[in-house]
Amino acid sequence: MIHDHINNSTKYEALHPRFGKAFAFLKTADLQNLPLGKIEIDGDNIFVSTAVVEGVSPEQSKMEIHRRYIDIQMPISKKETIGWISAENLKDIALPYDKEKDVALYNEKATNFVTIKPKEFVVFFPEDGHQPCIGTGEIKKIVMKVAY
Repeated sequence: MIHDHINNSTKYEALHPRFGKAFAFLKTADLQNLPLGKIEIDGDNIFVSTAVVEGVSPEQSKMEIHRRYIDIQMPISKKETIGWISAENLKDIALPYDKEKDVALYNEKATNFVTIKPKEFVVFFPEDGHQPCIGTGEIKKIVMKVAY
C-alpha cells in the first residue's frame, strides 16, 4: 500500500510501467467534473471508475482483494477512510474470487486505517486487502484500475 499526495506521484512511477500514464490522468483531468462511470485510458490496461458512494462504518465496510488489477483510489469530494490488512491474513471468505469482476470479499477487518483527503491517493496491490468507503454521507471518488 502507498499513501501520498498527488503532487508526489512521480516518486512511484518507476514501480510499474503503467503508473506514469495513470498518474498523468489523475493530475490533468478535471476530477470534479468527471462523469460517473467507467472511462478507458488505455483499454483494459488502465481505466478509471468514478462513483458516488455512501460512507459506511468500519463494521459495515467489506474487505476486498483484486488479483488482476492494482487500485489507485482517490476521493474527490471529501475525505474517506480505508482499512488495510495483508492479503495473506485473509482466510474467512465472504464471497469467493470472481474472475470477471476481479474481486473477492472477506469477513476479516482491517488492522490499520488511513484517512485520505482530496488530492491524496492510495495504491493497493494484489497483496493488499482493503476496506474502502469508510466515512459519513456521500463520497465522490475515483478508483483507477491498472493491469498488474
